[in-house]
Amino acid sequence: MSLGLRQLKLAFAIALVSFWFTPVQAQPIKSEVLPSLIFNAPPPPDDINAPGNRVGGGKRGCENMDKQFSTSKGKLLTALVPVYPFPNAELVFGLTTNSHPTFWFYVPDLTAVSTEFVLQNEAGQTVYQSPVSLSGLPGIISLSLPSTASSLEIGKRYHWYFNIYCHQQQPPVFVDGWIQRVEPNALLKSQLDKATPNQRIALYATNGIWYESLTASAELHRLDPKSADWAKILQTVGLTDIVAEPIVDCCQ
Repeated sequence: MSLGLRQLKLAFAIALVSFWFTPVQAQPIKSEVLPSLIFNAPPPPDDINAPGNRVGGGKRGCENMDKQFSTSKGKLLTALVPVYPFPNAELVFGLTTNSHPTFWFYVPDLTAVSTEFVLQNEAGQTVYQSPVSLSGLPGIISLSLPSTASSLEIGKRYHWYFNIYCHQQQPPVFVDGWIQRVEPNALLKSQLDKATPNQRIALYATNGIWYESLTASAELHRLDPKSADWAKILQTVGLTDIVAEPIVDCCQ
């Protein structure tokens, strides 16, 4: 192996290790609109014992969801979060810089008795739990952690659950995954302060910060439905089938 190749591999290994022990480093954005917006997924943690579920199965009690999924256009309850393939499982995981982030889900046509969002710390202790009032319309919804809830701590991971009960006496249909808060460095903060809406999406995506990149693209999509960033950010993490679904106002 040549000296140059050894140095290149060493530099790459150091970069991966540094990601988890230093604030998120800003990546330069050379143009206002990137022609190919790509989410730069960070290396996943390897010590999570409960990987998660991005898609909720029909399971028992949600006949409407089962019936819809049996059709060619059927979609199940889906968390809008990246996944990492694991042996016999998938890790549902994303980063945030926000102390009170916004979570996104696709909810299909179903009749729910009750719905709830639950957030637990790494020890499995519930730090936030709240009922969710759905509009009854299928589509994409957002759930923001309220300011009255405890702030997510920098460097800490949290396990979230979105549960839909179609019958009180039966288990819920649910999706679950992990979120970790990171601290961007001064350069990235400065870039974000000066960025246009398109640049903010690109900055978050380039630096692997999922929750803010998706929320920023959703905000732009609401203002400008012709903006391609919303579709691109979903497609880049394998959520192409969700792109055309409407964003439904609810859950405030």
